[in-house]
Amino acid sequence: MHRDVKRLTVDRGSIEFSVAGEGEPILVFHGGHSNCYEEFGFQKLVESGFQLITPSRPGYGKTSKEIGESLEASCIAYEAIITHLGLEKVHVLAISAGGPVGIFFASRYPERVRTLTLQSAVTKEWLTPADKEYKAARVLFRPSVEKYTWRMISLLNNRFPQFLFKNMAPSFSTLSYKKLMGKLNAEDIEEFRKMNNRQRSGAGFLIDLEQTKTIKAEDLAAVKCPAIIMQSKFDGFIPLAHAEHAHNNIPASKLVVLDSWGHLIWLGKEADKAHTTVINFLRANTINDKIDKKATDPKRKNMVTKKD
Repeated sequence: MHRDVKRLTVDRGSIEFSVAGEGEPILVFHGGHSNCYEEFGFQKLVESGFQLITPSRPGYGKTSKEIGESLEASCIAYEAIITHLGLEKVHVLAISAGGPVGIFFASRYPERVRTLTLQSAVTKEWLTPADKEYKAARVLFRPSVEKYTWRMISLLNNRFPQFLFKNMAPSFSTLSYKKLMGKLNAEDIEEFRKMNNRQRSGAGFLIDLEQTKTIKAEDLAAVKCPAIIMQSKFDGFIPLAHAEHAHNNIPASKLVVLDSWGHLIWLGKEADKAHTTVINFLRANTINDKIDKKATDPKRKNMVTKKD
């Protein structure tokens, strides 16, 4: 899949972003340890006629960590990308640890957002200093160490992909290894291997840990656009309570609980259902359709006539 990668200078530094495909624009907020080269779910959306605009979130890729001073500061930079590209409105797709900023952007810039899609997303405080996972992340993924962590993972990943997947699987799924393997396709271990090879944390994951503390129920309630929330019932990384919390607080939301193997809903035998669900949702809420309805509204025509 071809993508153009660009950088834009903003108040707090520079932000890296990629553009792939043509059609209705989707602003994508990638998950943790990722960047603007994210791939999961992208090909299907591009093939279905959508354009994906993916910033490397603060601290990831070549985006300045200073842009992640707050969710508000981050969103100012993301709006600058939309303006730079000459767009008025976008769909927002927020994945995993990208959930908080996707929610915040949709709540603060309603005139810019047509729909919000949350996939396996963090929607409230996630890991806390009391959690062992939080403590481990602070050590393994801090900027001075993370490249060595990922180098070791990559080494094991490429030499023993099945072994590494088996050992990492409990972090991604609540199912036993035998049961989750029954929900995967033969090629999924290879896709998991590729994912590990492209991942880095930079300063980004520690920023994620801080920003998940700041998203509030009021932010969810302020989202006025149509929203769809998708998560596996067997997600071992983000509790299903996050999806339920979002659904309970976003007024015009639909919750889709998938029977897929775990956190990475773009892999496995349920992947096609996940792809189809989001594509149908976007097509039912097109940006162009909303503009056309306004343009053909009889009341709007009368108002223009009177003004003339």
